[in-house]
Amino acid sequence: MPTWLTVTLLTLMAGMAMPLGAIFARLEHIHPDWLEKEFRHSVMAFGGGALFSAVALVLVPEGIEELPAHYSVFWFVFGGFIFCGLDILLARHKSPTTQLVAMLSDFIPEAMALGAAFSTGGNTGLLLAILIGLQNLPEGFNAYREMNQRPNIPSLHIVLVFGLLALLGPVAGLGGYFFLAQFPAVVAAIKLIAGGGILFLVFQDIAPQARLANTWAPALGAVLGFALGVLGHELLP
Repeated sequence: MPTWLTVTLLTLMAGMAMPLGAIFARLEHIHPDWLEKEFRHSVMAFGGGALFSAVALVLVPEGIEELPAHYSVFWFVFGGFIFCGLDILLARHKSPTTQLVAMLSDFIPEAMALGAAFSTGGNTGLLLAILIGLQNLPEGFNAYREMNQRPNIPSLHIVLVFGLLALLGPVAGLGGYFFLAQFPAVVAAIKLIAGGGILFLVFQDIAPQARLANTWAPALGAVLGFALGVLGHELLP
C-alpha cells in the first residue's frame, strides 16, 4: 500500500472516533440520574486529561525541540491569546463549541505530526493514530453533549458534522506528509500554538464544567485521561 494512502486511512480512522463518541453520547442513558450526571462529568474530565496530556507530552515537547526557547515561548503564549480571543467571541455569540474547538486543536496538529512521521520514515505513525483515536472518542462525546444543549441543533446533524470534520484528519495528515515535513519549524510553531490554546481552554472552560460537588469520579477521570497520554508517550519508540 502506498504510504500516502496509509496516512489517509489512519488519520481518517482516528478522526472517525469523533462521530463515534458523539453516537455514544446520543445513545447513552444511565439510571439513576445522579449516576448519569457523574458519568458525564467523568467523561468530560477524562477528555480534559487527555487534552492536557497531549499538551504536556506531545505538542510542547516536540515543538520546543525544533525552535529556540524565546520562539517557543512566543508561539505558546500567542496560542493562548488566540484561543482566549476565540473563546470571548464564542461566549458573546453564545456558541456551545468550546469542546469542539479544543478537540480539533488537538486532532489537527497531531494528524500533521502523523503525516510528517511517515514522511521521515518513522515507525510511530500507527501508534500515534491509535492514541489520537482514543483521545478523540471522549472528546467527541463531550463536544456532542455540549452542543446538544442547544435545542435548535438536531442531534443527528451534530453527528453528521463530526463525520465531516473527520475528513480534516486526512487533509492535515497528507499536508504533513507532502509539505510540512520539509519545514519542521512551521510544524513546531503550529504544535506550540495549539498547545497554548488547548491549555487555555482546559482551565477556562473544560475543567470548570467537569467539576461536580461532593463527587470524586470526575477528578479521577482527569487523572486517567492524562495517564492514557503517559502510556502512549512511553510506548512510542
